[in-house]
Amino acid sequence: MTAIKKFLQLEAAAGLILLFTTLLALIVANSGLSVYYEMLIQIPAGIHIGELSINKPILLWVNDGLMAAFFFLVGLELKRELLEGHLAEPKNTFLPLFGAVGGMVIPALIYLVINYQDESNRIGWAIPAATDIAFALGILMLLGKQVPASLKVFLVTLAIIDDIGAIVIIALFYTQQLETAPLLISATCLMVLTLLNRKGVTDIPAYMFVGGILWVAVLKSGVHATLAGVLLAFFIPMRDQKKPEHSPVKQLESSLHSSVAFVILPLFAFANAGIDFRELTIDAISHPITVGIALGLLIGKPLGIMSMCYIATKLGIAKLPAEITWRHIFGASVLCGIGFTMSLFIGSLAFETTGSNIIVDERLGILMASLIAAIAGYTILKFAPAPQASDEQIAQEMDEKAHDSSAPPPPTNTTRAGHAMSMNVSQQAHTKMPRG
Repeated sequence: MTAIKKFLQLEAAAGLILLFTTLLALIVANSGLSVYYEMLIQIPAGIHIGELSINKPILLWVNDGLMAAFFFLVGLELKRELLEGHLAEPKNTFLPLFGAVGGMVIPALIYLVINYQDESNRIGWAIPAATDIAFALGILMLLGKQVPASLKVFLVTLAIIDDIGAIVIIALFYTQQLETAPLLISATCLMVLTLLNRKGVTDIPAYMFVGGILWVAVLKSGVHATLAGVLLAFFIPMRDQKKPEHSPVKQLESSLHSSVAFVILPLFAFANAGIDFRELTIDAISHPITVGIALGLLIGKPLGIMSMCYIATKLGIAKLPAEITWRHIFGASVLCGIGFTMSLFIGSLAFETTGSNIIVDERLGILMASLIAAIAGYTILKFAPAPQASDEQIAQEMDEKAHDSSAPPPPTNTTRAGHAMSMNVSQQAHTKMPRG
């Protein structure tokens, strides 16, 4: 089984587990158990080591602690893709790159237009800019061979670029008042990690120890603690200098993927998706935050992705793969309106101090839009005709691949997808990310 198939199957299963835990949270929150649900996520828990003390409710341990592991995995995936994967070839990124940019900018603009009058509402502008890769791929995998394999690769690549955008947004726009001493400790940790990487150290516990200190320092500094996970991932060596066939990044990625997909993200969904609909009002549904998020995800996402992909193809910057039609791109762009986990996470940062009424509005818009996007995207792709590549397109692709010594033999649909996500072991000299 190829790496892309394993990844897609894992993400599809994770999407189903996320759906189950979301429904479970909604059922519990709307039953007689709702009181116990609120008590559970608000149970205080703390760590005390000497003068160091960290006290948070379970909800924030999930959002600040466990989600750091999720972003650590995201960082590992980004490093692998940038150095040896699909994103190492710039030509493979142009179409999803343009789509991802449009899919972040247009939803944010729609939200801001709807909420421009209220300054306290405007802080949520980034919520509809996110995409939930697990849910989106889960829906796509339900369609099986009805959709081209290269469409799945397009969606994965777009989501990876979207994750990069989300990380930048969190770092730049959702950082609290900064504390100098923890920032200095964080900088020291980064220097130590740089030294470990440059010296070719592949001892994972050494990186994890420094990473733990980095997480605490970032948490105390006012920067969101999950960014420590991304930073740590970038310093994990891509290859063992003495044993080039061994990849610490891939080893960690493989060992973490199941835990993140089947434990951490479901726990996050359960802790954050419990909306009590028993007191739902028309005012809550028509609240500018709810409307802005819903329209941003449902209209802004497909509009932004489709328009930017169209512009990229018309300018000759990118082209559609031979077996993909615009209807496939449209269906995938609608599925990108499933914001869910990433939207909930950004929402928890944006409105964490503004009161529970705002939190309900934010989650309501995300859940409504994600449900509609899932159904609509599935329906569009379900009835999309299975396209056949023209002889001219196939000949053109084969001619291009003939000039690429790293390319596999003439592709079928399956081998195109496998090649798109295969590991290109050639080093990219211009890449500034620590390689090891």
